[in-house]
Amino acid sequence: MVVPSGGVPTITDLCTHPIVQAPMAGGISTPELAAAVSEAGGLGFLAAGYKTPEAMYQDVLALRRLTRRPFGVNLFMPQPSTVDPAVVEVYREQLSNEESWYGTRLGDTDTYADDAYDAKLAILADDPLPVVSFTFGCPDRAVLDRLAGVGTLTVVTVTGPAEALDAERAGAGAVCVQGIEAGGHQGTHRDDPYGDARVAGLGLLTLVAQVREAVRIPVIAAGGLMRGAQIAAVLAAGAVAGQLGTAFLVCPESGANQLHKAALTDPVFPRTELTRAFTGRQARGLVNRFMREHGPYAPAAYPQVHHLTAGLRKAAARAGDPQGMALWAGQGHRMARAMPAGDLVQTLAAELAAAGAALAATMSSVPEEDV
Repeated sequence: MVVPSGGVPTITDLCTHPIVQAPMAGGISTPELAAAVSEAGGLGFLAAGYKTPEAMYQDVLALRRLTRRPFGVNLFMPQPSTVDPAVVEVYREQLSNEESWYGTRLGDTDTYADDAYDAKLAILADDPLPVVSFTFGCPDRAVLDRLAGVGTLTVVTVTGPAEALDAERAGAGAVCVQGIEAGGHQGTHRDDPYGDARVAGLGLLTLVAQVREAVRIPVIAAGGLMRGAQIAAVLAAGAVAGQLGTAFLVCPESGANQLHKAALTDPVFPRTELTRAFTGRQARGLVNRFMREHGPYAPAAYPQVHHLTAGLRKAAARAGDPQGMALWAGQGHRMARAMPAGDLVQTLAAELAAAGAALAATMSSVPEEDV
């Protein structure tokens, strides 16, 4: 790996294998997980979402003690405070039975929080990292130029060609294209409560192709990737790397709750759906009781609903009840393999190489006039 002196690196500068570990908030993306991925030749990521600036920086310091390889940090963009409080209060009343069932109080939603975005940016500009990514929106040019000026590659999560164009025009160094298969929150820039059908529209390969035709900056592909052959497919479609979250969630270095890890391959949870039930923003998770009962009427109110249900989710985990937890997972969750993260990177890289060799062999057997 050679990083340009005094310049901004590319994704291919930062990792030996085109494998990015997705930043998963809520304590899943630990320094140990990111370090193991980076040490194995992938690109590890920390998730700063829901953390204080101090906690984010302590994670960075811990990760630097574990590896000298490149890694990144992901930030949540602040969300506009346009939610009607009355809508949230109606949902609070609808969740009252959950409150009594788990013996805990619903959270406070009165104070709008921007996830300490400016303070986190200040830390990352003062003590730069190789790469910083953004979810739930696109920073303005001043922010992206500031980070590029200290040698940081900036990556903006997008869910369509229009968002990718916005990111390119703002000065992003790359985009992470998130297909509908992806677990966890959809990274749409504007959460339109009446546009869910549009948000939920495009699979990853179609989306990568559309974005590659719309922008010139590099594309990282995310959504449902669990095997090296799938990474080969997105590389063939024009991506420079594949980003995997659910695949790494079950690794021993992951901070995910053991109930969450076990649920990914439990036949009790055979499928995933998009829901607003837990956070007020569309997110893909394993279908459980809480999602079935509350998803149909959960409001588009992020992060208010996230704060409202946080205590319930923690109480469900303490009670050993996955039916009340947010079990984020991509559509490929049944293919999860519980192995150390470094081993998983090496396994994926071997599968990727095998897929490339198989494709080359297939193409060499096709008569030249048919190619």
